[in-house]
Amino acid sequence: MTQTLTCISPIDGSVFATRETLGPEAARAAADRARAAQAAWAARPLQERIDLVMAGVAAVGDMNDEIVPELARLMGRPVRFGGEFGGFEERATHMASIAREALANIDVGEDETFKRYIRRVPLGVVLVVAPWNYPYMTAINTVAPALIAGNTVLLKHATQTLLVGERMARAFHSVGVPEEVFQNVFLDHDTTADLIAGRAFDFVNFTGSVGGGKAMERAAAGTFTGVGLELGGKDPGYVMEDADLQAAAETLIDAAMFNSGQCCCGIERIYVHESLFDAFLEKAIAIVNGYKLGDPLDPDTSIGPMANTRFAQQVRAQIDEAVAAGAVAHIDTMPGDDGGTYLTPQILTNVTHDMRVMREESFGPVVGIMPVRDDEEALALMNDSDFGLTASLWTRDLARAERLGDRIETGTVFMNRADYLDPGLCWTGCKQTGRGGGLSVIGYHNLTRPKSYHLKKVTG
Repeated sequence: MTQTLTCISPIDGSVFATRETLGPEAARAAADRARAAQAAWAARPLQERIDLVMAGVAAVGDMNDEIVPELARLMGRPVRFGGEFGGFEERATHMASIAREALANIDVGEDETFKRYIRRVPLGVVLVVAPWNYPYMTAINTVAPALIAGNTVLLKHATQTLLVGERMARAFHSVGVPEEVFQNVFLDHDTTADLIAGRAFDFVNFTGSVGGGKAMERAAAGTFTGVGLELGGKDPGYVMEDADLQAAAETLIDAAMFNSGQCCCGIERIYVHESLFDAFLEKAIAIVNGYKLGDPLDPDTSIGPMANTRFAQQVRAQIDEAVAAGAVAHIDTMPGDDGGTYLTPQILTNVTHDMRVMREESFGPVVGIMPVRDDEEALALMNDSDFGLTASLWTRDLARAERLGDRIETGTVFMNRADYLDPGLCWTGCKQTGRGGGLSVIGYHNLTRPKSYHLKKVTG
């Protein structure tokens, strides 16, 4: 039985796109086609797979003039920011550039009697379950290296960005990637879970909520299917007394508010050395008051609507609860705030970790700012979280940042930057942020398995 997936545009609440899900038999058939095609795809020369993937990436770039306004309608990001192709291409290009080395055999030794080596072989069929907030960049993180490594891929995209998977598949097919090798599929939750439980896939990569990640693990229980998870976040920034104050304010507030706060590694809480607190707050308020909240199709708009009314109401609830408990809100309601998806970005002070806004993921344009006495207090507060994706440290002292970084419970430590995914580094998290890792050479390791060859040349 099929269901209808409906994308409601956050711009005006209208239905922007609908698609029918695959029924259980059709969904299983899609997975079976991917499995049947995998060996032939893996047998192609590595360079051929790289070239086809990069041609597919370029074909997505050729659509960018259509994609940018479409993304605004799908999930609300202002057109002035130009879409995601820069990061999309950067990540794919890096993974292509390191593929030969990352996938190379590990030679253990050879002499007259033995040849021994470890080969990295593809897992088989990979399911990528992608989120709506950066729908192209998050998908390519796994799609590109999975295909390059010789896997076949099924891409299941979020309902909020219903058209993204179709565009990616169309682009890749147009340059010669076989349809069975890379498929976009529309699946409901139950069918997805049944496929995972039925061992239709050899690896599942999921980016989304903690609840969604738990559902993926439950579905995979007992199947020995690998599951990579990037889930929630509550990323902190820490501004030390020797920081470049202007750069810290500009970067951290942008990291908190860009994409209406809907960034996986967006900054959701900021700790500032007490000697800089007032000056930092003044700069932060001025930055946010300079934003224009409005229609994302308007090139003058700097902050658009949140992707869904439900998401905006969750953020409003956190703000209201915090203010009722004594927090101070510093941004007056903006003219574009409609009480629905269009939400005034907010800065809160006099906050504590007893408040949800400093403890639970907000995933919206709000940030709490607290003064701290020293590194030890900041460290305790940064680690006082169920999540661990990134932390952003602001100081001129590299050694100090490294020492603190060793004690911070996150997957990535930034110094003097934030909210950026470097494809040369492993993208990973700890605690309820999930497990596994994407991109970098480790991304290839997680999309392949080691296979050992112990070859005896003579038996006499």
